[in-house]
Amino acid sequence: MQTLTVDLGDRSYPIHIGPGLLDRAELIVPHLPQKRVMVVSNATVAPLYLARLTAALEGAGVTVANVVLPDGEAYKTWETLNLVFDALLGQRAERKTTLIALGGGVVGDMTGFAAACYQRGVPFVQVPTTLLSQVDSSVGGKTGINHPLGKNMIGAFHQPQAVLADTDTLQTLPARELSAGLAEVIKYGLIRDVEFLAWLEANMARLRALDPAAITHAIHRSCEIKAQVVAADEREGGLRAILNLGHTFGHAIESGMGYGNWLHGEAVAAGMVLAAQTSRRLGWLGDADVARTRAIVRAAGLPDAAPELPFDTWIESMGHDKKVEGGRLRFVLLKQLGEAVITGEVPETALREILIP
Repeated sequence: MQTLTVDLGDRSYPIHIGPGLLDRAELIVPHLPQKRVMVVSNATVAPLYLARLTAALEGAGVTVANVVLPDGEAYKTWETLNLVFDALLGQRAERKTTLIALGGGVVGDMTGFAAACYQRGVPFVQVPTTLLSQVDSSVGGKTGINHPLGKNMIGAFHQPQAVLADTDTLQTLPARELSAGLAEVIKYGLIRDVEFLAWLEANMARLRALDPAAITHAIHRSCEIKAQVVAADEREGGLRAILNLGHTFGHAIESGMGYGNWLHGEAVAAGMVLAAQTSRRLGWLGDADVARTRAIVRAAGLPDAAPELPFDTWIESMGHDKKVEGGRLRFVLLKQLGEAVITGEVPETALREILIP
């Protein structure tokens, strides 16, 4: 097991990475203000891992209740969130009851948001079971749900007490979901660490084959980069926005195609290629840089081109992005591979050329 720390002063917390962590109740119990938890999972993950986590916790003297949500981005809504509140109230959960998110990014985001809201804030622990959630959404305290007009537009910053990334859970992950997680891993190389990017290029086959040493290194380095950025800018006042490379375009793809038709990582992958093309249009990247971005996205089994959407749909969807400031679109682009920048200086004519080739 490897452990990192997200340094947020008295709200700092550990990220544990390794195999067999679902059985390690001793990694969770010290973070519980009382030995009572509500595990939130979904219909896909619960049959695989809920009994195992429950047994470990009950073996440590913890009282465990659970709620199982429908699976999928399309269910990241107020209606589904209310199922969590129904369960909490039905169990007479108290302010010291801890929520545990057992699942991927949707489960983690909704559990965190429920924890932020229930009785104005209760503790929660992340137990992410997908690569995307292990390297990205479980770390940093961004929680929320979708709205038909925009992804993750309703939510709260609410940091977990701990993150347990059990690498064994990736063995049951469909290949498409694994690739979707690799999009976020690639993102870290593009925005912050060109040496990591080169390592990913050299080891992509090992990652897709779930080689234990390779996948652990990729998760560790991704979480390390994210922890550094979150510690410097917890509430996305500036630097943290670089973590959204490809997301402005990607969220527009997700909403434009209908939530769930493209996986989040697939949309982000196509969005990162669009961001690279935009960076080239502004004179920051060269043709070889764009080709390199495309190549690693393809090597991960991800789409390197966006779907066809009307230009007005792109602009309307991107207009709901959280980085919009003063009514002006802002994008995370690349000054060079390994160095991200946030800018609002992208002419509409350039966007039209890139989005409607």
